[in-house]
Amino acid sequence: MGSYAGASAAIFVTWLLLPAGFFVVVSGQFNYKDALTKSLIFLEAQRSGKLPPNNRLPWRGDSALDDGKTANVDLTGGYYDAGDNVKYGLPMAFTVTTLSWAAIFYRSELQAAGELDNVHAAIRWGTDYFLKASSRRKRLYVQVGDPVVDHQCWVRPENMQTTRTVLKIDESTPGSEIAAETSAAMAASSIVFRGIDHKYSRLLLNKAKLLFQFAKSHKGTFDGECPFYCSCTGYNDELLWAATWLYTATKRSMYLKYIQEEAISAYVAEFSWDLKYAGAQILLSDLYFKGEKSLESLKVQGDSFVCSVLPDSPYRQIYRTPGGMIYVRDGANTQYVTGTAFLLSVYSDILAKYNRTVYCGADKQFDSAYLMAFAKQQMDYLLGQNPQKRSYMVGFGTNPPKQAHHRGASVPKLSADSILSCASSFITWFNNDLPNPNELTGAIVGGPDRYDNFHDKRWDSPKTEPCTYINSLAVGVLAKLASSGHHV
Repeated sequence: MGSYAGASAAIFVTWLLLPAGFFVVVSGQFNYKDALTKSLIFLEAQRSGKLPPNNRLPWRGDSALDDGKTANVDLTGGYYDAGDNVKYGLPMAFTVTTLSWAAIFYRSELQAAGELDNVHAAIRWGTDYFLKASSRRKRLYVQVGDPVVDHQCWVRPENMQTTRTVLKIDESTPGSEIAAETSAAMAASSIVFRGIDHKYSRLLLNKAKLLFQFAKSHKGTFDGECPFYCSCTGYNDELLWAATWLYTATKRSMYLKYIQEEAISAYVAEFSWDLKYAGAQILLSDLYFKGEKSLESLKVQGDSFVCSVLPDSPYRQIYRTPGGMIYVRDGANTQYVTGTAFLLSVYSDILAKYNRTVYCGADKQFDSAYLMAFAKQQMDYLLGQNPQKRSYMVGFGTNPPKQAHHRGASVPKLSADSILSCASSFITWFNNDLPNPNELTGAIVGGPDRYDNFHDKRWDSPKTEPCTYINSLAVGVLAKLASSGHHV
């Protein structure tokens, strides 16, 4: 299968048939368990609202405790998406959906690593917020904070005094992408909590059903989060994604029928907060292998995604840097790295379970071990196996980033009543060419450019800004790599 497959042979043992099922055994040179732990600590750093007593970051405190007051609704909690202090509904929901997928698919690995409770807490921090945001019938609050004003001030969320504008979608202002993604998040998380808190799980699932109905009954694209989170790909992927998670959660034929007869799918080469087709296709491939042959076209599209990213595929579409990292576009490019690694990790286990391979043309096929080898190579690049010989996860490995583009990490802890000047904040803290005073432990930054170049400068946000969804996509594959094997 080419030079890459040959190189991976020393790293992987292909699946072994045991009485209980299949294993794909993984070994590697990094402390993946430590990386997993730290990746979850970063999500705690992004929490908004009143923090719990077990908060693991001493430099973080309560923030945005009046969110929603201008709309007479409680919108405290949730997550700041990246290095600013705005809460965007679309990327937050995608963060929770993908984190829930990891919790479902890699439950035993997360439990073995001692991180399952932390993953559950991270999911619930998001779903508690979504329940508040969807508390009114046929209305979903989708953003808190004015990004234009926020981006003119470089202060910690604990000290911000900027406008906390509230945006919503409803029947007259639809937003199918956000409604469907939030539905997917609540459906997926309902599976996570089913055996832990049945009442809470049912509440999430009921909300997921209502939001999906709202998304497809009032179709339209919401552009209120532009230019920061513009959905350039439309809402059909989110509708398919939500229906897939609802069918997974309920097994009700109405959702399968929607997938079979109404949903629109597409051949794609990326998986991200804005493009979910590949995720749905990989999920539905498992159902196809179980015998649901009506899903064959979606399985074929899932295989096409795999063929578009694998380095030895004759149909490869995605550029790789000279050092081997997937490179899709400037700005948070590492989301495509962790997203691809996660999907390949999941599909690797599905293929092993059914003893299948992926065909890329008539003469090229790839087995589960090859997919996992490439997923591992992508994660290893981020953790330090790259031309720069540095880690792109803060607080992990060799020469990690010290100047993450992040307000909370780069501004010293101040008293809650400190009055700060937005104008001077950039001079005092943003332009300060020194390491951040607070370590943003576990944050995977945007990463190097297409030539593997990286400059650890706070002002270079495409390279040094972290995002919640970069990390949520990393959790599952790190859990698998941290484990001695994966049981399906």
